[in-house]
Amino acid sequence: MPPDIDVYVWVDTDDPARTIGRFVDRYVDVSDPGDYRLDAFVRRFVVHSPWPGDEAELAELRRDDDARNALTLYVHSTSFDGAIITVTEEGDVVLGLRIDDEYEDPETTQLARDVMCTLMREFQARGGIAGVEVVPPQSRAEWHDAAYLLFRAGEV
Repeated sequence: MPPDIDVYVWVDTDDPARTIGRFVDRYVDVSDPGDYRLDAFVRRFVVHSPWPGDEAELAELRRDDDARNALTLYVHSTSFDGAIITVTEEGDVVLGLRIDDEYEDPETTQLARDVMCTLMREFQARGGIAGVEVVPPQSRAEWHDAAYLLFRAGEV
């Protein structure tokens, strides 16, 4: 599998439902999401009307058993190699896009920088990071501890 550059932005918002909904509408392939839990995720975090069983499905998205709130959903994107949506321990949102970098092309690195800047503007994000195969931060501490990044912008 070729390496990917993962681009993430941290969105500190009073309206996470609107933020997540806009991201899903703009970047997620809802007709072929690649993860059946997208519907449960949207019901829980966008429309606030979960069905019975949704919480159990979403619990599978927690990276660690000690997490109270944090979870990450990886889905197909309409225009990138993947879209990543994280709800952090603090209740903020980390939005991500995955860019194929099969040939480790400097133009792809520049594209990742441009995508990060675009996402930061589009979602009024406080910060952005990008790196090769970076795990999405699920807390502020993880955001600050993220290592092996290609670049970082803003303050979280």
